Amino acid sequence: MPARFGDILQAFEFADASGGMGECRTFVCRQTGKIYYQFDDDTLKELEDDELPDDIDDETKYLPMPNSRDLSLGKPLVLDFVREHLPSDRDDVRDIFSKRGAYQKFKTLLSQRRAIDAWHDYRNKATKRALRDWCEVHSIEIVD
Repeated sequence: MPARFGDILQAFEFADASGGMGECRTFVCRQTGKIYYQFDDDTLKELEDDELPDDIDDETKYLPMPNSRDLSLGKPLVLDFVREHLPSDRDDVRDIFSKRGAYQKFKTLLSQRRAIDAWHDYRNKATKRALRDWCEVHSIEIVD
C-alpha cells in the first residue's frame, strides 16, 4: 500500500523539528505506508495515533524518517541557493557558515536582500524533491 506524500512530508517535518534530539521520531511502515510517531515527552504521547509496534526498530519493516542533514538540506542547500540567487554574496555566506549562529545571520542577510520568500520557496521545493528521491531509494511508493 502506498504512502501519501503529505503524510511523508509531515512525518519528516516532525522528525526534523526535533533536530535529532530525540524529542520525536517518525517511522514509515515499508509494507503499508503507515506513519508512526514516537514522542519522548510524556505530555506529547497523546499525539501518537496508535500503539507503536513492538518491532518498530526493525528497519526491514519500519524505516526511520530522515532529517534535513540526512537529505543534504543544510549548508549545501544554502550554498546552492546563494550561487543561484545571490551570487555577489557568496563569499559572505561562506564566511557566515564558517561560524556559530550561521542560520540567524543568513536569515538577516536574506531579509536585507528581500530574498526570504525566494529562500523558503527554494527550500520547500528542494525538500519535496529530496523526500521523493528518498522514498524511491527505499522503495516506498507514494501518492499525492
